[in-house]
Amino acid sequence: MSKEEISNLGNENRRFPPSAAFAAQANAKPSLYDEADADHTAFWAKQAESLVWEKKWDQVLEWNLPFAQWFIGGKINASYNCIDRHVLEGRGDRVAFHFEGEPGDTRTLTYKDMLREVSKAANALTSLGVKAGDRIAIYMPHIPEAVISMLACARIGAAHSVIFGGFSADSLLQRIQDADATIVITADGGFRKGAAFALKPVVDEALKGETHVRKVLVVQRTKQETAWNAERDIWWHDLVDSQSDQHTAQAFDAEHVLFILYTSGTTAKPKGIFHTTGGYLTQTAFTHKMVFDLKPETDVYWCTADVGWITGHSYMVYGPMINGATQVMYEGTPDTPEKDRIFKLVEKYKVTILYTAPTLIRTWMKWGDEFPNGCDLSSLRLLGSVGEPINPEAWMWYREVIGQNNCPIVDTWWQTETGSIMVSPLPGITSTKPGSAMRPLPGVDATVIDDDGNIVGNGHSGYLTLNKPWPSMMRGVWGEPERYKETYWSRFEGKYFAGDGAKWDEDGALWLLGRVDDVMNVSGHRISTAEVESALVSHEAIAEAAVVGANDAMTGQAIVAFVILRGGIDHANQESGEALTKDLKAHVAKEIGAIARPRQIMVVNELPKTRSGKIMRRLLRDVAENRAVGDSTTLADPNVMKLISEGLSSAKQED
Repeated sequence: MSKEEISNLGNENRRFPPSAAFAAQANAKPSLYDEADADHTAFWAKQAESLVWEKKWDQVLEWNLPFAQWFIGGKINASYNCIDRHVLEGRGDRVAFHFEGEPGDTRTLTYKDMLREVSKAANALTSLGVKAGDRIAIYMPHIPEAVISMLACARIGAAHSVIFGGFSADSLLQRIQDADATIVITADGGFRKGAAFALKPVVDEALKGETHVRKVLVVQRTKQETAWNAERDIWWHDLVDSQSDQHTAQAFDAEHVLFILYTSGTTAKPKGIFHTTGGYLTQTAFTHKMVFDLKPETDVYWCTADVGWITGHSYMVYGPMINGATQVMYEGTPDTPEKDRIFKLVEKYKVTILYTAPTLIRTWMKWGDEFPNGCDLSSLRLLGSVGEPINPEAWMWYREVIGQNNCPIVDTWWQTETGSIMVSPLPGITSTKPGSAMRPLPGVDATVIDDDGNIVGNGHSGYLTLNKPWPSMMRGVWGEPERYKETYWSRFEGKYFAGDGAKWDEDGALWLLGRVDDVMNVSGHRISTAEVESALVSHEAIAEAAVVGANDAMTGQAIVAFVILRGGIDHANQESGEALTKDLKAHVAKEIGAIARPRQIMVVNELPKTRSGKIMRRLLRDVAENRAVGDSTTLADPNVMKLISEGLSSAKQED
């Protein structure tokens, strides 16, 4: 893109309507909004009809703020809706997963294969004494057995608690204890960055703590040497493979707990967000079908999220499988063995729908266009973004380079707590703007309000809130109902406060501004870190940026930016480095205003990210304020903080 094109990226008037051909065949029609507005509960009841219920509900909704129950009296099984129904309705030979291991090993699993493997796993868990209502911890690499384990738990009514395979032993123990899990399903390890990593030793270390875990079921993935407790540990292949492949799924109450998923706690212990069955399945299936315009007979869908996060739960397991999707599942990192690995897999499996995170999109930008350009991406017809607000430049690059100007982009906003997508374009309807999630989905009542709870109009920003219950909403914090009320429903009376800032532009499009705790107060002006980051990466020299507010005696907070340069940008000598810094500060001031001019800009090679790709701004704030850096054990590379700290201490600060 030219400098002029880049400078216009923040223009909120730029529109990209769907093509006439796409709109004509789209799943979502404009009437969906009218139906939802006319009768909120009737709308969701209609969507629930797409599921297979053993017993239909007696009442759609009971709302005792802040506690909701949906489809009361209904009986349903999540696993049956994901696999049995497809086999019974003649779709058993459809591929459910194309699995690609990082070393290059592959597996193809049809829906019939998944039914067989899930049934065997369900029988194995039953043989271990697992019963409905028990909690099972799943600590796995990104392999099919993780999905099989989740569906096996759902099949017998046990709540699964999937714990991301990058968490430490202490974090694992904390989650096992909070859920009071009795079984842990894990693996000897997995493959990442070209080498095997171990998981079983982390489980062993965690279980030195006090738990009620009786058995550890271990998948043999890497065949590395593994310590063994013969009284507790069982190989998956020894127990599961010998089980019968026949199992009858049992229907459970619509409000039966399906899973617990823990959000990371920075100032307190993690929150056990729990979701129940009927409402969660209804909304994830509906949103997956409409937002991604899924055509299950022809599409190949790929959500790149790890199964350990809510995106993996909702848009790799439950939503897509209920809809009968064919999916790609990849175990490893996007740059192993080369930086074109993802694009080669898109070409190999002829992926049509790709759902990924802005962090990865910006990483691809940094690596260079030659990697996607070297692969055939012509199969793609729709692109999605999830996890954080996407800056307009990354949105445009995604559209032009990955989508080849031929794919609608659905930029989605939602949370672990909401269970499914809440704000997003509908690809056959919405005329999209780069960087905007556009509008709440049908059946979702979202508003932006000010500090006093007053609704703000177009052209204004504030706090994003949800005002009516929705089927996939969290039912609480596990074991802590008061924490649920205090955390999510106490800030604004009668409203769920999402914790995110947002603004309506003059056209009524919604723009997410990041977490409220990522909003800086500079001389009384509220400035979003996401807004400054977006301005920085709209500069032709910048590939990625992270911004924090550092304490400042004069202004309250001052803006400190950490940036990664695009390849080929010269900043090695003092003169060019100072010139670039001045240019970047001027660029931000031009894009946002003089009040947003960063006090300091640090050029770094990497940003501190968790293993899931989230930037840990808390650690950058420690560095910017000359404090000892806090706990960095969840970083993908803990050494990053040492390098950043050393660079900052020797850098020149400018007021």
